[in-house]
Amino acid sequence: MLWLTSISRSPAFIAALTQVCSFVAVFLLIIVFPEQKLSTFEWAMLQGALAATISFRCKMPSWWIVIHLIFMPALAATLALSLSPFWFCIGFLLLVLIYGKTYQTQVPLYLSSQEVTKALISLLPKQRNFSFIDLGCGCGGLLKNLSQMLSNGSYYGIEAAPLPYLVSKLRNIVLAPDNTIKWGDFWKDNLAQYDVVYAYLSPVPMKSLWEKARQEMQPGSFFISNSFLIPGVLPEKSITLNDFSGSTLYMWRI
Repeated sequence: MLWLTSISRSPAFIAALTQVCSFVAVFLLIIVFPEQKLSTFEWAMLQGALAATISFRCKMPSWWIVIHLIFMPALAATLALSLSPFWFCIGFLLLVLIYGKTYQTQVPLYLSSQEVTKALISLLPKQRNFSFIDLGCGCGGLLKNLSQMLSNGSYYGIEAAPLPYLVSKLRNIVLAPDNTIKWGDFWKDNLAQYDVVYAYLSPVPMKSLWEKARQEMQPGSFFISNSFLIPGVLPEKSITLNDFSGSTLYMWRI
């Protein structure tokens, strides 16, 4: 039953449950107070406000509150446009292809900036060969750039979302053919073979990823995280970058 416990703690499950509860509450109000002549959109706004309130009381992140507030009104407005179900299907497929199992991993698609590339160039070895992996390499731009600037490295990337993986694979085949791009789950990949492990994920997996790194990576190797700290573990070094997201690189020596 571990899978059931994991699902019940998932923010996506909690969000869905919040929407269902608020929808049921509004449906009961419609039955109990039939004299209230509200439009469908007005009932949707009431449902959104109730869902946002529940989300706030459950101390969910602020962006979840906004999503709950606008979800049902946006759905009602969209249905009023009488769009073909075909477009909803296309939109859903695109989201799946781009983001994969984000609902499960809680890791969205982040793209590393050019400033990150420059900072990593200053950190990576210049006089000896090394191996570098990007966990969740997205569209592969970072690996392509690094391999073109530091030829003494062996570069690897792993990505679980289908469309970013395809873009990364083709991009590196054409522009950096020596790089290795894999499609899959980095949790199943052994980190012992890499001198430098880079991750730009989210706060959620950092504690577990650090435990994996400590167990598998070789002494003297480096773990580098873009923007997200390991809870309770001070980095050996940090570099604040002047890029579009105000990134900070955190580095730990194993």
